[in-house]
Amino acid sequence: MEYVDGIAAKIMLAIRPGDSIRRIAQKIDGSYSWVYDWVERLEEAGFIRRDDGLYIESYDVRDSYYDIVAAISRSAPLSIDEGYVIPHFAGMPFAYTKIDGVYVWTHGGYQIARGHDDYPIFIQVADRDIERWAAFFDEFGIPNTIEERLDATEYEGTVAYVLFPTSEDITREWVDGNPVVPLDETIDHMLDYRVNYEPALEMIADEYDRDIDASHADPHLKA
Repeated sequence: MEYVDGIAAKIMLAIRPGDSIRRIAQKIDGSYSWVYDWVERLEEAGFIRRDDGLYIESYDVRDSYYDIVAAISRSAPLSIDEGYVIPHFAGMPFAYTKIDGVYVWTHGGYQIARGHDDYPIFIQVADRDIERWAAFFDEFGIPNTIEERLDATEYEGTVAYVLFPTSEDITREWVDGNPVVPLDETIDHMLDYRVNYEPALEMIADEYDRDIDASHADPHLKA
């Protein structure tokens, strides 16, 4: 019973072959020291191994953690922070996109069009995996839809997922432990809706040294 712990479960579910401890800590939004301590304990128990990265040794234990976490998720509302952890458990490639592309590239510094009682999370997934993603979220009891966000009155809880399938390979970069569509793709999305994203464009231009004509002024207003 000493291994029935939330951090242990998240570590076991989030590991992909070769992941570093730091990558796992970022994926599950946990402290490095806590994850390091648990990795040592899980390795001693024979559940995982370290060999130039982390690897699962006991998939039976991992599957048991999966069943427990899925059951809890179906019984209790998902928090927003947990909403950014759950996709890492699916074992399929994905990348945050649209509103979440901006959210990730600005390190959570820019938020728009959602609140604490209505929080869709936008992810790009492979077209071939779309049914598996829907089944995964259904198993966790989390509302999900394709390309169109659900109305908040259509489901209970806060978090829902909006899936954007692509037939092309998913190109992603990692920012603060989160897979996200490339910065250029995110900037293109922001420019398409720049009235909403003007402050974020300024943040991106400053941090990533991009030549973007951005200011807080409403571009529809003439001087």
